[in-house]
Amino acid sequence: MAKIKSKQKIKKRKVTFSMNSSDAEEVILMGDFNNWNPKKHPMQKDRNGMWVKSVIISPGKYEYKFLVDGQWKEDPQNGQTCPNCFGTYNNIFSLTES
Repeated sequence: MAKIKSKQKIKKRKVTFSMNSSDAEEVILMGDFNNWNPKKHPMQKDRNGMWVKSVIISPGKYEYKFLVDGQWKEDPQNGQTCPNCFGTYNNIFSLTES
């Protein structure tokens, strides 16, 4: 008898990150959801100086940080952090299934 595998599709969701840094030349969103790759999620600056990037990710717990003009910055809008292996902190967010 053949087994029928139940495949529940994990619903990915859109998450929008933002950072206010009007004097920055470049802001990159980096985290474990993109393997900390600086080429994956460069952010776009709006006319008000807010840098924004939307990503589609699966539910889970993630660590992230912003790379602002070559300098690591924590998200000032998110107080949830954890220590990283470099002696600084990463921000944390959890995306639950809906």
